[in-house]
Amino acid sequence: MKSEKEKMLAGELYLASDKTLSEDRFKARQLLKELNQTLPGDSNHTNNVVNKLFKQVGKDFGIEPPFFCDYGYNISIGDQVFINFNCVILDINAVNIGDRSMLGPGVHIYAATHPIDAKTRSSFLEFGKPVTIGEDVWIGGGAIICPGVSIGDRSIIAAGAVVTRDVPPDVIVGGNPARVIKDIDQKEKMA
Repeated sequence: MKSEKEKMLAGELYLASDKTLSEDRFKARQLLKELNQTLPGDSNHTNNVVNKLFKQVGKDFGIEPPFFCDYGYNISIGDQVFINFNCVILDINAVNIGDRSMLGPGVHIYAATHPIDAKTRSSFLEFGKPVTIGEDVWIGGGAIICPGVSIGDRSIIAAGAVVTRDVPPDVIVGGNPARVIKDIDQKEKMA
């Protein structure tokens, strides 16, 4: 029989109140407290904490605290990624952020979700869907990326957008729910 953690990682219904998962979240909260209280400019300490917190961290990673997540161990960060102030990643499933991507202030990424059926939802079961952010993606401040979404390389998510479905490469999306506003052509890519 699968553990609740195995169910969570497989995207199946699971109970977050499980002892192991509660302990994992507690460990993450301890690391987050340490990260969020790090003095500005202490990049060695910041790097040490994020390397303990995240599954993978690429080179030249930058983060501006405060930052919040559920577990941390489901987050993989590429090279030269920047995460601005007040970002939240609910990482009950894999969250992958590609090289050279930038998250503006207050960006929320949700791999966590709940059943639509009220009876199932009232049993406190939940599940997750992975989120993938490609390379060279720019996510504007206050945007929300919903569970199961993949964002294509070089795309831009406008500030305040609520992204509920996959985004192709080389587009700008915005609104609630987010929709393609325009394609990014070669001339714009060079600017």
